[in-house]
Amino acid sequence: MISGAETLIRSLMAEGVDTIFGYPGGAIIPVFDRLYDYKDRLRNVLVRHEQGAIHAAQGYARVSGRTGVVVVTSGPAATNVITGLGDAMMDSTPLVVITGQVGSELLGSDAFQETDVIGITQPVTKWSYQIRNVEDLRWAVPRAFYIASTGRPGPVVLDFAKNAQTAMMEWRGYKKCRFVRTYEPCPEINETDVDRVAQMIDHAQCPLLVAGHGVEIAGGEGELLRLAEKAQMPVATTLLGLSTMDSDNPLFKGFVGMHGNVAANVAIGECDLLVAVGMRFDDRVTGDPAHFATQAKVVHIDIDSSEFGKIIKPAATIHGDAKAVLSMLADRVAPARHDEWLASFEKARKVELEKVIDVELNDPNRITMGCVARKVAEAAGRGAVLVTDVGQNQMLAARYFKYTAPRSIITSGGLGTMGFGLPASIGAKIGAPDRTVCFFTGDGGLQMTVEELGVILHYGIDVKIVLLNNNFLGMVRQWQTLFYDRRFSSTELVNPNFVMLANAYGIPAEDVETPDQLDAAIGRMLAHNGAYLLNINIDPEELVYPMIPAGAPCTTILLNKDEKYEH
Repeated sequence: MISGAETLIRSLMAEGVDTIFGYPGGAIIPVFDRLYDYKDRLRNVLVRHEQGAIHAAQGYARVSGRTGVVVVTSGPAATNVITGLGDAMMDSTPLVVITGQVGSELLGSDAFQETDVIGITQPVTKWSYQIRNVEDLRWAVPRAFYIASTGRPGPVVLDFAKNAQTAMMEWRGYKKCRFVRTYEPCPEINETDVDRVAQMIDHAQCPLLVAGHGVEIAGGEGELLRLAEKAQMPVATTLLGLSTMDSDNPLFKGFVGMHGNVAANVAIGECDLLVAVGMRFDDRVTGDPAHFATQAKVVHIDIDSSEFGKIIKPAATIHGDAKAVLSMLADRVAPARHDEWLASFEKARKVELEKVIDVELNDPNRITMGCVARKVAEAAGRGAVLVTDVGQNQMLAARYFKYTAPRSIITSGGLGTMGFGLPASIGAKIGAPDRTVCFFTGDGGLQMTVEELGVILHYGIDVKIVLLNNNFLGMVRQWQTLFYDRRFSSTELVNPNFVMLANAYGIPAEDVETPDQLDAAIGRMLAHNGAYLLNINIDPEELVYPMIPAGAPCTTILLNKDEKYEH
């Protein structure tokens, strides 16, 4: 006979969990008390705020492909993870979040730190369940991991009443969940649909593959490459689809969307077949949906059929796992050549190189964000992981980093959560200890979860922190510059001394003020055995280009403040 708290811990270990991210409190003390006896087999990373716990678990899950686990107490702790739940739901990240709850006899009485966790979390989870009876653990924990990790992954919440934590039950071993009635995570692929799409690819003169996050989730990078090479199809990606193809592959044309590559966005308006795999046609990608790929037949491949036709009406769909579908298509399509179509990308590439990239990478008078990202990527070498916060730092780091291995970018896509990056980078390093983790952030986003520097101090986490500091909320300032007559309302920041702040947490740091200091500082950062922070002086006037204005067609591309791309 063991307690519900110990049953939970044994269940987590039976699921292969070796790391959780958590913060104790009154309503979850029984779990942390029993964890004391298992701490050599199940480590808790003690964060400094519950939002840090869930973002760290996201970073861990995204880089490792495993389910991230969070354990926090009731009330404010449970509400503090809501942002992360919404973020994980939007970006299809598998999480199991366990929240403490008052005893079931007190539910509904407004007891101390009682919150309606199920009511709050249902809109931002795949499944939420309240464990009031200790016997519920036998089926609820296995079901939680099964639902979180299968199909289109996402977060699951188990709200664990305190009486169920302390009650005793007979341990009969652990049985993993393999089936939930009415839930079909991996549908059988309709081969007729695959045959039809294969024929469409064979007949296309100007096909374009757009790979989304679903390709990464499915582990379909090899199948994507095989299909692209056999059919000689150029590949673009979404922001979260970056690193599904090597940046230097000649078939890779960049990423699409508001700050994506010119050639990739132009191709959407010129292709005759657009094959979208594991993506949801986010508004940052489509711009005005009425003008998106109007000349093309659109094929949508996704494991979540609710995405079909939600934004863009497809000519054909394939419902299934991205890796499996890509493999089937690669087997069926005929070898092809599209030399003229591939050559047509060169005009847009050269324009972007001249008007945007060369300007960003070769400014002798100031340090630019893109230049920093490129130099860090080249110095870090193959296999480095990029973690970003949200804003200008995110877009420019994503644009200029180099991707040579799968699962190499971790960023908040759908929800765009400032403060995501620091805890996510900690989780990423724990999930991939042998990879170099480079965290790019702005001064605004860093300060939203800056307390998690305490986790780096506590556990010696080796994260390379690149602070692109312009003393502004940079992306909001960019919109104020372009669309609000430079009325900089509430975007200027008065910042602390970040070098001193990092030093207070035992992290070596230095200021980088001029371009001639940059290379040596990056070298010192990467050579250091442990965390390191570079506080890099960035001109607040620097803007992220190219840019497609919100709601405009995806082919309306600003190259700088004075020029647009001419088709």
